[in-house]
Amino acid sequence: MTQSIALFVDAYRLLNARRIFWFTLIITGLVVLCFALVGINDQGIRIVVWDIEIPGVNTRTGWTPEFFYKFIFNNLGIGIWLSWVATILGLVTTSGMFPEFISTGSIDLILSKPIGRFRLFITKYLSGLLFVVLQVCVFCVGSFVVIGLRGGVWLPGIFISIPLVVLFFSYLYAFSVFFGILTRSTIAALLLTILCWFVIFVVQSSENTLLFFVKYQEQKVAAYEENLERSRTQLAGVENPEDRERWDFMYKTIEVREERLEEARDSGSGVRIAHSILSGAMTVLPKTSQTLDLLERWTVDLADLPERDIDESPPVITEDGEFEANEAEIGLAVRDEVNSRSPLWIIGTSLLFELVLCLGAGVIFWRRDY
Repeated sequence: MTQSIALFVDAYRLLNARRIFWFTLIITGLVVLCFALVGINDQGIRIVVWDIEIPGVNTRTGWTPEFFYKFIFNNLGIGIWLSWVATILGLVTTSGMFPEFISTGSIDLILSKPIGRFRLFITKYLSGLLFVVLQVCVFCVGSFVVIGLRGGVWLPGIFISIPLVVLFFSYLYAFSVFFGILTRSTIAALLLTILCWFVIFVVQSSENTLLFFVKYQEQKVAAYEENLERSRTQLAGVENPEDRERWDFMYKTIEVREERLEEARDSGSGVRIAHSILSGAMTVLPKTSQTLDLLERWTVDLADLPERDIDESPPVITEDGEFEANEAEIGLAVRDEVNSRSPLWIIGTSLLFELVLCLGAGVIFWRRDY
């Protein structure tokens, strides 16, 4: 246990010696300070003493200080700073930990002491996460104080951001460690990690796009089914509906609508297959964006906000038989399905992937001669 603590202390000293560590920490503090200097009033947004008028964004349109600071924290603090900027800086800082540890001969000194390689690997791996833990803690503590003092509401739920952001970073850090041990190159580890991150982002974005088209096809089929059922009901209500010669135009209308319905069902099959393939790939891959999306569910209470204007007009079939979708309704259906995904599935499958990647890196670390 003493050896593991010593390794953690040594990792902190290494981070402390890196200029980028303090640079990122200072930038994080400045971001929180900027967060505190921005406010909202009946004119618009106030930055220190300057007022900026933004249509629809002021206290007269329902933007309370509480909501304003929640919105800034969730969309800018989490959505941009921690999700992208701080993460990239974290990868730049930590990507060299294992390659430098292996290539500089430091590992020879450590292995000369009575400590197992797997224990050394795990301790070194966990110590690498220390960087992002410190960064997120500084940001969340600062944001908690700012929202409490400026927004008038204390939100301890903000601190759930710490484990979730660390989890998000750990998915990428696992790639960095694996490639760092495999290639012994800091640059290769960083570039390959960013490449994998980009691939995961593309897969998740494509899955969301295809999910939109799946919901579009479902709405289209439902609209054609309703349209066809309406025509059949009209035919059943006329006098002597079996007289095909008399009601030939209605029979032809029904036939055309049956064909349109069949076409709609057939056209959606390919989209559903493609979506199923990407959903399967997402099940295997770590869910970076979905892990961060959990923050919106858990840290920000939107119950006190004005409802968004939603187009409630139903999808229609034009006189020419063409389908006109209600995209707002489709967007809500996509959001509801994404939000219905279990946090246990999101985090559990991602951690399973990370575990497999770490085991692979650990085996290479254990078997390689240094």
